[in-house]
Amino acid sequence: MNYFNPFVTTMAGKLSKIILLLLFSIPFAGFAQSKKKVDIEQADAMQFDEKIVANAHRLLGNVIIRHNNIRMWCDSAYSYTHANMVDAFGNVHILKDDTLHLYANFVNYNGDTKWAEAYGNVKLVNKAVTLTTDTLNYDMNRSIGYYDDYGTVQDSANTLNSKIGEYYTNIDKAFFKTDVDVVTSTYRLLSDTLIYEPQTGIASIVGPTTIYDEKDTLIASEGFYNTKTGYAELFKRPVIKTEEQEVIADSIFYNKTTGDGLARGDASVHDIKNKIFVKGKHIAYNELQETALVTDSAHLLFYSEKDTLFLHADTLRMVPDTIPNEKLILAYFKVKFFREDLQGKCDSLVYWSKDSTIQLYHQPVIWTGDNQMSSEFIEMISIDKENQRIEMKRQAYIIAMEDSAKFNQIKGRNMTGFVRRNDLYKIDVDGNGQSIYYARDDKGILGLNKAESSNIQIKLQESKVTRIAFLTSPDGELLPLPEVAEEDKQLPGFIWLDAIRPKSFKDIFIRE
Repeated sequence: MNYFNPFVTTMAGKLSKIILLLLFSIPFAGFAQSKKKVDIEQADAMQFDEKIVANAHRLLGNVIIRHNNIRMWCDSAYSYTHANMVDAFGNVHILKDDTLHLYANFVNYNGDTKWAEAYGNVKLVNKAVTLTTDTLNYDMNRSIGYYDDYGTVQDSANTLNSKIGEYYTNIDKAFFKTDVDVVTSTYRLLSDTLIYEPQTGIASIVGPTTIYDEKDTLIASEGFYNTKTGYAELFKRPVIKTEEQEVIADSIFYNKTTGDGLARGDASVHDIKNKIFVKGKHIAYNELQETALVTDSAHLLFYSEKDTLFLHADTLRMVPDTIPNEKLILAYFKVKFFREDLQGKCDSLVYWSKDSTIQLYHQPVIWTGDNQMSSEFIEMISIDKENQRIEMKRQAYIIAMEDSAKFNQIKGRNMTGFVRRNDLYKIDVDGNGQSIYYARDDKGILGLNKAESSNIQIKLQESKVTRIAFLTSPDGELLPLPEVAEEDKQLPGFIWLDAIRPKSFKDIFIRE
């Protein structure tokens, strides 16, 4: 017995198929409905010719097309019947949200993806910013314009060129890559990679970048530069150069308007004209006032073709001299310096670039060859490239080691030392002259010569005393070595300071 009605069975099968078709078609219908069709709002004429373009309406004259928040004008267009797409030709103008304008000779616009490809004399205008290029892809959903064959972004102050660029119109930010060239009325910027915000004028440096203007050159690979204010924060060993100086550091904070700069890390300021390097971990400077203040590991180098003087102090200050283009350097607290032929120590020091004069204050002592020279105040004056004069004022004292237990000594109110080609060859003692020196002949030491005279002149050769002349009212005696008492071996105020003498440039950093 057949319990199934054939008609009912057939109808049930057909109904199941219809239900299945509806179930599968619902998601696709919903997806299709979310993509609004591109509407033709106006055209002088419309043609349909499969021979010219398949599946497309040809729109001619004063064409206006609308899609969501986008409106498009052009001379002619193809509107495709089976694709939500338009090809627009001639004087194409797209307006988005009543603020963004896109102009081109030709635009292909996809209504499903809201993607526009613009070709020929392309111009994108977003408020005060204009982007020009020959080919541009614009994502209407994300509000991003792309070009990869050179383009230009221009605002009221800057013109930015690059091979590759992305402009985010909704947040007003542009990314540039390869052959980046920024030109303004006051400076030029060349870079590999750059991010620019037109509203703030901030250029973020994310690749090798050089900024030029009439006076300065800035080189950096990371940081930012405010094109409106001239303020910059630069990292990863940036460099700021002028004709007169060069600043290098781990990081530099710089205000072009005020000339203020702060260099941190392994920092240096190079005074090119005066051949001076100032170094430290914290350098505050002003390029307009030509000043610098160095703290934390502060040291400087005076260099020439022949030698270099290394100097260290707690604090270094560089200020302009009253003479144009000349510098005055102040070093204070725990000053030490080293040069192959000259070393020194004091509490504060002044250097004059105009004539290379160096003044030492507060218990100064200098060493040259075998000689230790000290007084209350010392001034080293360069006469010319080969000759130098050393003035020692008040309590002047010179000591030279004869051997580990014997020291030649000269003492007076004031002394003047004369140096030729880095060799101390003469000393004049002015007032209250006293001397102790060991007399020698070919066989050795004859005895200890003790003498006093108001004025004494000492001649030296290779740092050794060769002749002493007592010029005014001399009084002295030669004591045989066996008759020399311990108190006869030293003049009042004797202190041998060889233990603190810098033996290399590294020793200037040693704390006592």
